[in-house]
Amino acid sequence: MSNIKIKVISRNPEDYLRATKRDINKVPRNYDPTLHPLEAPREYVRALNAVKLERVFAKPFIGNLDGHKDGIASMAKHPSRLAVLASGAFDGEIRLWDLAQRKCIRNFIAHEGWVRAICFNPDGESFHSVGDDKTIKTWKTTVSSFDDDEPVQTLLSLSVVTGITHHKCKPIFATCGDQCQLWENSRNEPIKVFKWGVDSLQHVAFNQVEYNLLASCASDRSIILYDCRESGPIRKVVMELRSNALSWNPMEAFIFTVANEDYNLYTYDVRKFKQPVNIHMDHTSAVIDVDYSPTGRQFVSGSYDKTVRIFETLKGHSRDVYHTKRMQRLTCVKWSLDDKYILTGSDEMNIRMWKARASEKLGVLKPRERSALNYADALKEKFANHPQIRRIARHRHVPKHIMNAKKELKAIKDKQKRKEANRRAHSKPGSVPFVPDRKKHVVKEDI
Repeated sequence: MSNIKIKVISRNPEDYLRATKRDINKVPRNYDPTLHPLEAPREYVRALNAVKLERVFAKPFIGNLDGHKDGIASMAKHPSRLAVLASGAFDGEIRLWDLAQRKCIRNFIAHEGWVRAICFNPDGESFHSVGDDKTIKTWKTTVSSFDDDEPVQTLLSLSVVTGITHHKCKPIFATCGDQCQLWENSRNEPIKVFKWGVDSLQHVAFNQVEYNLLASCASDRSIILYDCRESGPIRKVVMELRSNALSWNPMEAFIFTVANEDYNLYTYDVRKFKQPVNIHMDHTSAVIDVDYSPTGRQFVSGSYDKTVRIFETLKGHSRDVYHTKRMQRLTCVKWSLDDKYILTGSDEMNIRMWKARASEKLGVLKPRERSALNYADALKEKFANHPQIRRIARHRHVPKHIMNAKKELKAIKDKQKRKEANRRAHSKPGSVPFVPDRKKHVVKEDI
């Protein structure tokens, strides 16, 4: 018997069947580029419409959590539950929030004076708080009886504690004040004390990848690195102005970003500490807090200029800026662990929830809707460098005081550059060396 060839026509039902009766009939299409000579102009128009619609639907504000009777001083994210947030106020009150329902689960007076900082244990069963009353208190996250309203443990410090951070996996936490101290959950005395001749430290943070590394911001304008296994600090770098907060990149072990008083943020690599890897500009007042997204590709910052800015790690200017008329000076910012939301606390007693991507649609997407959005994103990326699309994508409305401050700062920077160029042009060759911006803001490095 001879070999017989049989040709079988096979079709994928997803290519021609409708999802529902009311859906549009799918039409098969030949994607041969020679058959579509006008495809590029059509795609450009679609990209232009997509980027316009992105700005039309850019409504990042979701809602606010009100209940505090004084300004928000600090916030902390639960390590495993997305909907749980702890916040502390200037009047010593701590509140636990259910973000999904936007309501307060629990509130109590924890300290006399400011609640300087809050941090959760890795298991999430309890959290620590520090305040102006020189105490470090441990509280249960969930309340089952009236006795749980009292602190589980109270540690006394000789001076005011201004910051606290917990080790990623060990029962160890670090506090900062006059000096950096390491504590164990089961002991009443610090197990280790780090000091490097500074008046006070205002912020401390454990590395989430290299667990034994931690860094702090000091009042003498320095950023100090510590290692839990060492007996003293490792190294420090002194900047022109003081740094207010610090956040480690959760994906890259040696990268961290500091929020500085000179309106900028600086990203450092601890292996090359002489100068920052990148300078992030756009704020027009002192930057108070910074927090990384869980992907490590972006971070959010809050400033005294009453705006929240989102930066990409590798870029020097902000991707987006959030502001409202009622929001006053920012005191703390957090990026949620699901990479979808941003939480901000300000001194007018409100915690606000924002979308991390301003025009993103929340909720479940239908398959056709998701494919349409992916197609629009691909078109925007393809034509991103076209002048008109780039202009629409970058344009943001900001308050008048921000615009005026940006113009003033630009005039100051232009004047400094012009003065430096004139001095170099009218001096002996080589007598006025060119110093890049990344080195200008660093005074010295100590090891």
